[in-house]
Amino acid sequence: MTREDKATLLSVDGLGIAFGGLKAVNDVSFAVKPGEIVSIIGPNGAGKTTLFNMISGIYQPSMGRVKLSGEDVTGVEPHLLARRGMSRTFQNLQIFQSMTVLENAVTGYHLSEKGPILADLLSLPGSRRRARAAEEGARKLLARVGLDRAAEREAGNLSYGSLKRLEIARALALNPKILLLDEPAAGCNAVETEEIDHLIAEVAASGVAILLVEHDMKMVMRISNHIVVLDHGEKIAEGDPATVSQNPAVIAAYLGADAEVSHADG
Repeated sequence: MTREDKATLLSVDGLGIAFGGLKAVNDVSFAVKPGEIVSIIGPNGAGKTTLFNMISGIYQPSMGRVKLSGEDVTGVEPHLLARRGMSRTFQNLQIFQSMTVLENAVTGYHLSEKGPILADLLSLPGSRRRARAAEEGARKLLARVGLDRAAEREAGNLSYGSLKRLEIARALALNPKILLLDEPAAGCNAVETEEIDHLIAEVAASGVAILLVEHDMKMVMRISNHIVVLDHGEKIAEGDPATVSQNPAVIAAYLGADAEVSHADG
């Protein structure tokens, strides 16, 4: 059962996939509303990233449906989903290390550019206008994520936490309705995690829905409106942070029956 209603932005209904006869994810359903932070959690191997890959069009589901703003987008390719308002980051950084921070941010605008290739090759006025608009937009996004002063620096020289924020800035260049974040705080120290925490909350407050996979339980419990818990590819619980943290099945899946999820630190 999902919380789907007229306000639902993303609807996942009975989603599943099998690899070589093994069900990696089975019959998972949930919904995400605009401005909401929904986190997908679970032990290692629970199927979280596989679920993300089905929702974002990287994997074709074996069963179930994905709807975005009421439109069936099951298995639609990622670049087409991006044009429909779905953007994502990845567990492993997808940054162009030798390019500047600004150039990396500008690349986020390419999917939304619709000008003819010939205009770009000949550097015609229309092409130059689009380039200026992309740079202006990229600088605003860098300011939003706290990287405006690093715009001209080579991206490879940034701290890991800054690179994570740069990825989010680039994803925001697509002006998404929903942003999928795959472990945005992985590898970050406490200060960097707090910066990303605040950034995610600010993006959600602007009306963008956030679907989050994250191992940092303190962060998840702090910022999530709703949590979906997976174990061995199955949804074993969902609800608000207080409800989920006290669910015996969730506690057992993570740490054993004598521990509490809210005490987990990774």
